[in-house]
Amino acid sequence: MQALTLDSRGPAVREHALVERPGEALLRPSIAGVCATDLELIEGYMGFEGVLGHEWVGVVERAPDAAWVGQRVVGDINCPCGACPTCRAGRPTHCPHRTVLGIQGRDGAFAEALSLPMGNLHRVPDGVSDEAAVFVEPLAAAIEIVQQVHVRPTDSVVVLGVGRLGQLCARVLALTGASVRGVSRNPARLELLPAGIGRATLDEATAELDMSRRADVVVDCTGSSAGLALATSMVRPRGTLVLKTTTHDLGAASPIPWVIDELTLVGSRCGPFAPALRMLAAGTVDPTPLISAEFRLSEGAQALARAAERDAVKVLLRM
Repeated sequence: MQALTLDSRGPAVREHALVERPGEALLRPSIAGVCATDLELIEGYMGFEGVLGHEWVGVVERAPDAAWVGQRVVGDINCPCGACPTCRAGRPTHCPHRTVLGIQGRDGAFAEALSLPMGNLHRVPDGVSDEAAVFVEPLAAAIEIVQQVHVRPTDSVVVLGVGRLGQLCARVLALTGASVRGVSRNPARLELLPAGIGRATLDEATAELDMSRRADVVVDCTGSSAGLALATSMVRPRGTLVLKTTTHDLGAASPIPWVIDELTLVGSRCGPFAPALRMLAAGTVDPTPLISAEFRLSEGAQALARAAERDAVKVLLRM
């Protein structure tokens, strides 16, 4: 099959053998989305080699349960062993033996076909388009913040970095009734935020720090190794810092302010797909304005290059 793969030569569309695991479903992706993590993998994050891509929507071609064949689905990216103490304790996304779609030990969705466990699959409601459903994985990651942190309607919240993930985080956090503001170096990305969400350039937000206007909750979605230190400067004493950034290089943030200001640090990663699908079906969140460009699978290298450009938000690959 044709697939957008990463190896020592870099990313390229190549002929690639499909790996089918016993008991798993065979899936045909329709659309897949390029994530910031894909771009970090290319830079060496996780040392991954194989088929890239973990945001997708597609159709079940073959499955152990025939009732799933022909269904339009999305899929959780973590594939746990199900038997270790971590899995038995109810923490499967942290299974030490897990594979992760297009990230760790398992080929991803930038391909003509892929294999996933049945337990990872979620049916897509009829009223949700493929173009919206492809956002389920990052939307679920945004929802994970409110799974982990009690965001009150009286809170002030800053989303630092309103790119691919930050846009969705801002939308989800705004549903809590909190005062949410997106902060970005890029004014064009601020313009994509819907009405009701505040906007500030980084210079504007930094100037306000001199007046001690710091937020109750700051979410780092910068995708930059410098983001953590910047986010730390924006949260009030005894506030909460939510960390969404993963990069191939380490930043230089000091833990001293975390101790002095008694901050709560929350690492936040993957989230629940079911509420993400409900939000899309109800129209509570509409991610489709974030689509910047669309390419065919054969144009995979161009898609990655476009996704890395400053003005791009979500770039799609259509299979």
